[in-house]
Amino acid sequence: MKRTLFSAEHDAFRETVRAFLAKEVLPHYDRWERDGIVSRDAWLAAGRQGLLGLAVPEEYGGGGVPDFRHSVVLAEEFTRAGAPGLAIGLHNDIVGPYLTGLATEEQKRRWLPGFCSGELITAVAMTEPGAGSDLQAIRTTAEDRGDHWLLNGSKTFISNGILADLVVVVARTTPEGGAHGLSLLVVERGAEGFERGRNLDKIGQKAQDTAELFFTDVRVPKENLLGELNGAFVHLMTNLAQERLAIAVAGIAAAEHLLEITTAYVKEREAFGRPLARLQHIRFEVAEMATECAVTRAFVDRCVTDHGTAELDAVHASMAKWWATELQKRVADRCLQLHGGYGYMAEYPVARAFTDGRIQTIYGGTTEIMKEIIGRALLA
Repeated sequence: MKRTLFSAEHDAFRETVRAFLAKEVLPHYDRWERDGIVSRDAWLAAGRQGLLGLAVPEEYGGGGVPDFRHSVVLAEEFTRAGAPGLAIGLHNDIVGPYLTGLATEEQKRRWLPGFCSGELITAVAMTEPGAGSDLQAIRTTAEDRGDHWLLNGSKTFISNGILADLVVVVARTTPEGGAHGLSLLVVERGAEGFERGRNLDKIGQKAQDTAELFFTDVRVPKENLLGELNGAFVHLMTNLAQERLAIAVAGIAAAEHLLEITTAYVKEREAFGRPLARLQHIRFEVAEMATECAVTRAFVDRCVTDHGTAELDAVHASMAKWWATELQKRVADRCLQLHGGYGYMAEYPVARAFTDGRIQTIYGGTTEIMKEIIGRALLA
């Protein structure tokens, strides 16, 4: 089916992204995978190319175009390239809205130019070893000491954790406030008492630095409070729909790309004297995956359209997230199987996509959490 989501402007932007990937990312990606981290030069290159801060107003160095479809293009092209290590989506679509929507004028002028140039890489630190998706269980505390907050606690599974220059930390500012006693504090690189643990060894997305963070009596200036005091819960819930939609976009893009390369493979690969594509079982597998992808694509594109008009709600974002990522997982498994032994070889794109994509049903809220959100809303 022909997609109607994009204009000529988005098509031109897609070509820009592809050129960037070909020049600045793909030649270096295997080394980044071995190193467990991407080069900061890649972030600076992304800034020069105008890929960072697309929605940030021009006065702060951004693109001044709050059109989420540009983020869709980025997610699709990085997914097709098999290059999730350069976490531009996290930077633009998750951290970006906090800075543009919650920051004071002073904070915007202090942080946004570097955010857009790639000089300031960002992260969000919410997950804790014993908390997971449960905000009420967060134990990191920030004690009011008059002219500063005294921050203590730890976080884990933090994407961009090693590279990050600005970390938006979810901390408890009111001990008895439950989920409504949390605030967002921005911790900057070099703050005394802020330490990074090991770069976590994951089964996939090896180039994406994911770390443990530790805060021991970190003095966070009062002017680094982001948004309202004790307002983190509302702030986080406000931006979760976009985060989950972005993950869904990557999920369906991955499934479609895996189907594309597998279809080409079974046309060429022979078994028992004829191409695999001539076997009825193979045709049925491809037919099922193609149908599932087509139906999912229509739903996700509709969610993107609704998001552009501020009509996307938490329920439909959760539907898109769990369905598209579970489809990605199923398609990755089936496509690897259709590649046979070659699918298990790391040099084949399907093998890397299998391990890189496994996290999709987990981060941003697990599939089970998505179903709980949907079920609660429908049965309220």
